[in-house]
Amino acid sequence: LTRFEKARIVGARALQIAMGAPILIKPSKAPSNPIDIALEELEIGVLPMTIRRTLPDGVTYQDIPLKWLL
Repeated sequence: LTRFEKARIVGARALQIAMGAPILIKPSKAPSNPIDIALEELEIGVLPMTIRRTLPDGVTYQDIPLKWLL
């Protein structure tokens, strides 16, 4: 998992949480912001997301489940 993929995943998940999506964990701290919750979900490994990596030819891609990269 690259730092760019991590930033994209945390940002996307934080936006989902801010828009009212259910939280997949119990936050360790009581009032927490969406970014902290998304980071904690990523560290625990409960996010059901997939990374799409484009191959060097620019046309084909690989879909890699996030659980394989953690």
